[in-house]
Amino acid sequence: MFGMNRSIGFKITTTLITTLTTLLFSGAARAIPAPPVQQFVQVWLTTFDASSKLERQTPIPLKSAAQSTLEGIVISVDPRKTFQEIDGFGASLTDSSAWLLANKLSVGAREEVLQKLFSPTQGINLSFLRQPIGASDFALNNYTYDDLAAGQTDPTLEKFSIAHDQQYIIPLLKRILQINPAVKIMGTPWSPPAWMKTTESVIKGYLKPQAYDWLARYLVKYVAAYALEGIPIYAVSLQNEPSFEPAGYPGMRMTPQDQIEVVKRLGPMLKAAGFATKILIWDHNWDQPEFPNAVLVDKMARGYIAGTAFHCYAGEPPAQSVVQKANPDKEIYFTECSGGAWDKSFRSNLQWIAKKLMIDTLQNSSRTAVLWNLALDENYGPQNGGCTNCRGVITVNQGSGKIDYNVEYYALGQASSFVHSGAKRIASSLNSTTLFSVAFKNTDGSRVLMVANSVLSDEDITVTDGNSNFAAVVPGNGVISFVWK
Repeated sequence: MFGMNRSIGFKITTTLITTLTTLLFSGAARAIPAPPVQQFVQVWLTTFDASSKLERQTPIPLKSAAQSTLEGIVISVDPRKTFQEIDGFGASLTDSSAWLLANKLSVGAREEVLQKLFSPTQGINLSFLRQPIGASDFALNNYTYDDLAAGQTDPTLEKFSIAHDQQYIIPLLKRILQINPAVKIMGTPWSPPAWMKTTESVIKGYLKPQAYDWLARYLVKYVAAYALEGIPIYAVSLQNEPSFEPAGYPGMRMTPQDQIEVVKRLGPMLKAAGFATKILIWDHNWDQPEFPNAVLVDKMARGYIAGTAFHCYAGEPPAQSVVQKANPDKEIYFTECSGGAWDKSFRSNLQWIAKKLMIDTLQNSSRTAVLWNLALDENYGPQNGGCTNCRGVITVNQGSGKIDYNVEYYALGQASSFVHSGAKRIASSLNSTTLFSVAFKNTDGSRVLMVANSVLSDEDITVTDGNSNFAAVVPGNGVISFVWK
């Protein structure tokens, strides 16, 4: 009898445990919703007084549309509506910049600088370089890749050589590509060899009519020579600032018809050589959109032209949209602007670069935002007959080797650190006369919103994509970037 009771008790206990287990792990139990995982928006800020320089802020909770109301200035982002693909942000590793980095820094200091400029994880992820083809106004001397004695010519370019660049420009480019393989390189001549020009000099002049073939072959030789070094050239433009003939440094004037004639030769030559290098025209200021439009009316030439490049020294960014709307199948690039000693205010430079050179250019179809010299010294050089007070993205003190990361570095970084090559600009809108913004979607699905505040007072904002919202404060005259998924 006692044994029977033990058996019954065991069965009851087993049944109870089974019942409890079933209740705990049944579908009914799983139907109890787990608390949602809170998502956050990452935030980086640069302030006008330089108290914060591209510094990470406290993350902001991302809420569903049902959880929050839209207060303050509303910025609407629509990731479903996409525009141009982004190639990148950067500057120019001019002869002067490369010489300083190669000769005025220790190996360790140079590596640290390159990491801070180009690394996607340790730096600001610069990903576009516009390289002079030969000397510019920032070089140690005038040179091209086929310099001859007066009166000589070399139509077949047998004496073409990039030996000058192999000294320090190419080694630096190779290291940069190791640090960030996504970097794209564009080449631009300030002047072709003197024997191709009406002045028989790299200073002033036009291209000789018989030199259309020569210049086209010269550019193909450049692309091929760099390819042999393991450096692909993503794009070339035909001439830096073709509507200007500087008196003190290399330059050349080109007409729209000159560019048409060169493109008609360069396009087939590049294709025959097996290069996919893009051809860009103009590469000058916003104030003459009629120039690229005049080139693009030629049906044969336009077939080889990828797009138009612009500079900042005259006119306004909407000129880019004038050209793009007239030629919707062609791309837009913003490729040069320099700050300098004429304005040493961190505040005004931050606003100028962030709003006009980045937000406005990108809102007006540009695939790039590119400044001028990557590095200059404490005397704004070495100079080669041009600008005497232009400022680099960084300053390298020739005497001490000290590095200063200038306002350009932080302004670029507010976008380049988060907007990756291959991202697309997405629709964004706000009703404000004080805030300016641009938004992107990276290939990994993350979204980036860059906002510049043009007034001294802080501004409350709410950012919404229709499904989720977040609230934030944009400090007066500050530039802020938000990243979220």
